[in-house]
Amino acid sequence: MSSSTRSRYAGRRGQQQKSWWRRLLTPGWLITAVLVVAFSYLAFAFLAPWQLNKDDALVARNEQIEAAYATDPVPVTEVVDENGSITPEQEWTRVTATGRYLTQDEVLLRLRPVEKTPAFQSLVPFQLDSGETLLVHRGWVASGDGVTVPEFADPPGGAVTLEGMLRLGEPTGTKAPLQEQGFTQVYTVSTEEIGDLTGTDLGNDYIQLSPDQPGGLNPMPVPMLDRGNHLSYGLQWLAFGVMAPLGLIYFVWAEFKERRRARDEQDEMAEVLDAADAGDDAGEAPERDSDAWLESDPDVHTVVRSRNVRDRYGDAKRDHYEGFAKRERERY
Repeated sequence: MSSSTRSRYAGRRGQQQKSWWRRLLTPGWLITAVLVVAFSYLAFAFLAPWQLNKDDALVARNEQIEAAYATDPVPVTEVVDENGSITPEQEWTRVTATGRYLTQDEVLLRLRPVEKTPAFQSLVPFQLDSGETLLVHRGWVASGDGVTVPEFADPPGGAVTLEGMLRLGEPTGTKAPLQEQGFTQVYTVSTEEIGDLTGTDLGNDYIQLSPDQPGGLNPMPVPMLDRGNHLSYGLQWLAFGVMAPLGLIYFVWAEFKERRRARDEQDEMAEVLDAADAGDDAGEAPERDSDAWLESDPDVHTVVRSRNVRDRYGDAKRDHYEGFAKRERERY
């Protein structure tokens, strides 16, 4: 075996031992690492909290509804402040209110389906005996096409006492209200906007009528006490955030393992080459047919011919020793 061939394999072995880890510093590995880190950050910082916060909000809402039905209604003036406002924790509180509907100021909420049914919803200012005015949501009436106002009963004109749940008002929408089919129509339950349209000083929040109340229509459904799947979705995002870097670590480990296997084969190859050179120097290497020599020498046959390890990686895996076998055939 020539010294140049041995030097070439020895140099390649030394290069692998010293700088094999540098081969991970390639664009492919670096981009993969950046994407994995970015995905895990998004999963932990945004996606999981997004779903878990929604679950927390549903749990809080369900507890408020359960508490509302577990207690008797109280006068609305004991709950709302001087601006007719409530806190988020007070939403769904059941209250009673005594006063009269301002029937001439009725406003319709359009394009807001109820239980997948096209409908119009009636919103009427209600003046309390104490002087404040709150918006009352009377309920809904189905509309066949969602744009034609159906017929529904007018609210009573005299003094009444009604019962309902307090709800938080909505922000003003981007669509402008319109006058159509004899009604003022809006797109959100914005007490500020409705107050401006009707010229009344409305409180910031409103009352949603309970079933079978004076002036009531089809009652608005109370949300089902269901948590949904937000908790499981949040836990899934957390799991994905953990699995992504673990997957990267696994592939890096697999790459290390493969390179260690290649390094071990290089070491074994170097030993075979050293033994062959020693035989040449001692004059013990007779001329022989190359194939016969490869088949008869167990060490060379094992290193050069054996593919048991490389077969795991398919034919696409580079055979480091194909050139060596070719050169040995040419030599002998």
